[in-house]
Amino acid sequence: MILRATGSIFRTTVLFPTPISSNNNRIDYSHFLNNRRRTKATSVVCGLRSYQKRKPPSMVISKESVSVIHALKLAKNSDEKLNQVLKSKLLRLLKADVLDVLAELQRQNQLHLSLKVFEFIIGDEEDRCDDTLVLSLYSDMILLLGKNKMVEMAEEMFDRVVEKGLKPDTRLFNEMIGVYLQVGNKEKAMEVFGTMKGLGSWCLPDELTFTILIRSLMKNGENELVESLKKESFDYVNAPGKFVQKVQQIHAKRRVNLVV
Repeated sequence: MILRATGSIFRTTVLFPTPISSNNNRIDYSHFLNNRRRTKATSVVCGLRSYQKRKPPSMVISKESVSVIHALKLAKNSDEKLNQVLKSKLLRLLKADVLDVLAELQRQNQLHLSLKVFEFIIGDEEDRCDDTLVLSLYSDMILLLGKNKMVEMAEEMFDRVVEKGLKPDTRLFNEMIGVYLQVGNKEKAMEVFGTMKGLGSWCLPDELTFTILIRSLMKNGENELVESLKKESFDYVNAPGKFVQKVQQIHAKRRVNLVV
């Protein structure tokens, strides 16, 4: 933990979340949790005034969930012990708490434990979950696998969605594009992009699709392909002129930061 004074306020950088108890017997992890792209370090402002805003319920994790996470970590080197924790502790949690456990393990990049909890949820809940939730669970796992460069496992996850008769949504395709770009496979990324365009109105490329592709390709000097994507974005993105300008500005700032 690093403290830096700024007037009467201290700014602290926390590398591991510190539970903050609240009145409703739940622990507030709202400074540390993020539903999509998560960072390892988080700045928390502390001072004479309260800078905390009211956080949505989904950003709060219960004490029971924290206890299960600790138990899973202690048992992670033994599949037998892990299965015991899953059946005796995780199974007893509320559905929302189970999802919180998975989200927190993913945030901490606990790949093995995340896969275990994911399979437990899918096996126990899939038939009772709506398609939107199931697709979201698969997307989150593909995102985590991509961060760990586990391309084949990510592909298997994607194939499972198709085999189950579900229609992959835009986010699922975006995560697969991200997986391939993580390992520098632009050919497969563009192949997924091409598949999206051919599926019809229920699964179209969006701003995130073009942002991921353009930024990655600009970084690797694929200028011709970048210009082609910019032109294509006009058919899919609202206010495409502003969108392209924003992507270029962000890329330019990153290049300046690298030079400095």
